[in-house]
Amino acid sequence: MERLTLLGSTGSIGDSTLDVVARHPDRYSIFALTAHRNGAKLAEQCLRFKPELAVVGDPATAQQLEAALRAAGSKTRVAYGEAALVEAASAAQCDTVIAAIVGAAGLKPTLAAAQAGKRILLANKEALVMSGALFMDAVRDHHATLLPVDSEHNAIFQCLPAAGAGDTHGGVTRIILTASGGPFRTRDPASLESVTPDQACAHPNWVMGRKISVDSATMMNKGLEVIEAHWLFGLPADRIDVLIHPQSVIHSMVSYADGSVLAQLGNPDMRTPIAHALAYPQRIASGVAPLDLTAIAQLTFEAPDLSRFPCLKLAFDALRQGGTASAILNAANEIAVDAFLAGRIGFMRIADVVAQVLDEVPHAAASSLEAVLDVDGRARAAAHRAVERQALGVLAG
Repeated sequence: MERLTLLGSTGSIGDSTLDVVARHPDRYSIFALTAHRNGAKLAEQCLRFKPELAVVGDPATAQQLEAALRAAGSKTRVAYGEAALVEAASAAQCDTVIAAIVGAAGLKPTLAAAQAGKRILLANKEALVMSGALFMDAVRDHHATLLPVDSEHNAIFQCLPAAGAGDTHGGVTRIILTASGGPFRTRDPASLESVTPDQACAHPNWVMGRKISVDSATMMNKGLEVIEAHWLFGLPADRIDVLIHPQSVIHSMVSYADGSVLAQLGNPDMRTPIAHALAYPQRIASGVAPLDLTAIAQLTFEAPDLSRFPCLKLAFDALRQGGTASAILNAANEIAVDAFLAGRIGFMRIADVVAQVLDEVPHAAASSLEAVLDVDGRARAAAHRAVERQALGVLAG
């Protein structure tokens, strides 16, 4: 029986993970579930999966969760805050950590899981985007196991000649990340100034949270995945390609020196990569319907238009700059997306804010976690200032 900690259990990845877990009660049990403020949903999950520990972000949510669980007779212990997240990720009672917290908030607990030598199923790309070398060093030094859950990186992992072999070993020449192109792939770029948050979150293929859905619409999500792929598979930016594939059936590909290209296919459902990573190197049922290629009929591809998706170019630029540039990129994007979702700036201003912050905040070597967190804070402050300038410009106009 493998004991799991699920960081970010109330999001879409959390829902999919618990669905797979529920299909295999003989293999998996839940040690800890965590959420930020969605205490009501977390209470429902706790009553069903009976974890020993439940963690939320603040004392008020913890008090509400505690009351709901005690009223139902649950013995799950309730805690809150960053230290409690770190405890959930590193506790001796846990074998495997599914890291699914969105954004920079997932960095410390995921790093703690690596330092505790856990088996980590990584769905939080920011841990690698912000602190790639530090995180990968922790995985190596503490003999942790790292398995990618993002559909693209999981697909690459499945197509490599050996686990983790992503350099020239095995004749790998390139990796190709596929992208749906999001909801605005064919829309006139001039019309994107007026899109609403609900339109940006209406992904054509995947069910995701609002922040990730906006990142998909700008293709920043793919840019962050390029940076993540660099750290996971050891390839430089010029050996990582992005290809728009609207059907989202081929999840990514690996190109080899002999001319072969291996691809992993499946219906667009996160339960497939989650089940693969949970059971690796075995295979288990995920609940996903078999792929019917005759029903799909055709698979199409196109190169991304960087004038339509400037965030993708910014991510490649940050990867090439190295050091803390990708942490600056991530922090600025989180603030800009929050501002867009709040109606304070327009959709096309997201890339403008990120570009301004990358120009304003100097990047340096990512020499320590403290250095990464310091530049993250400075980038967020700069992004807030950039948002204010953008918002005032909108108001003035």
